[in-house]
Amino acid sequence: MIKKKIKIAIDSPAAAGGGTIGKALSKYFNLLYLDTGKIYRYIAYLKKSSPRKSNLNFLKKKIKVLKLKELEKQSLSSNEIGTLASLIAKDKKIRQLVYNFQINCAYKFPKKFNGSCLDGRDITYKIIPDADFKFYITASLKVRTIRRYKELIKLGKKTTIADVRKSIKSRDYSDLNRRISPLKRTKDSILINTSNLTKKACFLKIKNIIEKEIKY
Repeated sequence: MIKKKIKIAIDSPAAAGGGTIGKALSKYFNLLYLDTGKIYRYIAYLKKSSPRKSNLNFLKKKIKVLKLKELEKQSLSSNEIGTLASLIAKDKKIRQLVYNFQINCAYKFPKKFNGSCLDGRDITYKIIPDADFKFYITASLKVRTIRRYKELIKLGKKTTIADVRKSIKSRDYSDLNRRISPLKRTKDSILINTSNLTKKACFLKIKNIIEKEIKY
């Protein structure tokens, strides 16, 4: 049992492994986990499904009652939704809605958890600047393309390597260059390159870093 509640912040570009590692760490340390990018995907899905009624007030109501399990729907995983989500993330008003939801997850988690773990693009410096552990997880474009392609094929999505690569490059450019909360590595974030690491090796590497600092 962890004596002190901990907060873990993870930033990473698309398909670098941030979500996979975040889930694994959360399960191991019993943390509330949130893939923040899924919220933008959820909003993108709402806008695509109901473009006429998905105004700010409608989105505000939906986010207010949003349950974490709703973010696990396969309908949110397509390249089209991911690209739209990256564009939506530039909207200052929508970011504020998402920000409030993220803050609640990071700081007001249920007592049954030993803390929280959030991954996204601006978690280390915007959402949890006082996180106990900060990680910037990355991988080469080639590796990320193959990972995302395999993931989409496994989900039954029809796509090509070329289309996935194009989508990831587009999202990278949007995430790195947007004016509001762009993706960046902070000086106090530990860099983890997963290009040549298995999921297990990456998990163990980060787990060991955390366990050296916490007390049971």
